[in-house]
Amino acid sequence: MSIDKKTILITGCSSGIGYHCAKRLKVEEKYRLIVTARKDKDIQRLISEGFEAVKMDMSESASVQKGFKRVLAKTGGELYALFNNAGFGQPGAVEDLSRDALKEQFETNVFGTIELTNLALKVFRKQKKGKIIQNSSILGFVAFKYRGAYSASKFALEALSDTLRLELTGSNIYISLIEPGPIKTDFRRNAFKKFLKYINVDKSPHYQAYQKSIERFKSDKDDPFTLSSEAVFHSLSKILETENPKDRYQITIPTKLFWILRRILPIKVLDMIINRI
Repeated sequence: MSIDKKTILITGCSSGIGYHCAKRLKVEEKYRLIVTARKDKDIQRLISEGFEAVKMDMSESASVQKGFKRVLAKTGGELYALFNNAGFGQPGAVEDLSRDALKEQFETNVFGTIELTNLALKVFRKQKKGKIIQNSSILGFVAFKYRGAYSASKFALEALSDTLRLELTGSNIYISLIEPGPIKTDFRRNAFKKFLKYINVDKSPHYQAYQKSIERFKSDKDDPFTLSSEAVFHSLSKILETENPKDRYQITIPTKLFWILRRILPIKVLDMIINRI
């Protein structure tokens, strides 16, 4: 891999959106690509597939710091763009969420992501240019039942990213949010593991609703309007190739629709619509 190519760092590349985007960028060979994963077995697999892979667990500050130092050692301190993709969803009613469940959700989706973002910003400030891409969600601007922890983490990520955008005005450092709706990945299967870890179904007042959720977790049927990870890559590619990228990129029909509805409908009407989904 030529060191003259612009370097992109993508987190959370063991599977799903991160893995797909990494494969697509690798094939195009326009950039030097460095990917991360939190498990050793995934790092070894990625290396065997020809990737430059660095271990990084977003829930652990020491891992983020150490991993980023390794990235800069590989690139000579240069970085063109950071795609913060790593994250997971913790399902469950808000009243069933323990402090530990919320901490685990925020450690990865918010604290680790912003810590890495701030490390990259030091490089971008020195270079006087750079691009930060945050993988958010439709749940980053509208709340759905039993997705409170995940939604709160993405609301927080969006607020911090919006603030950064204002603070970076005129710096030639751009921050963009990708907001996917339903994307076909292992996200649901991984969320089910977190559900079983933290939610006591039998003792919950939401027992009946959880039974339906469990059926959905176990189903292979996609949600309506589900797209492949290629839709995310399409937006990522636009951001990387555009000199002045947009602040937000909505992906899938539900995301685009709710982006409009939350702005034109009274809250009570929007709640009625969401409750019927």
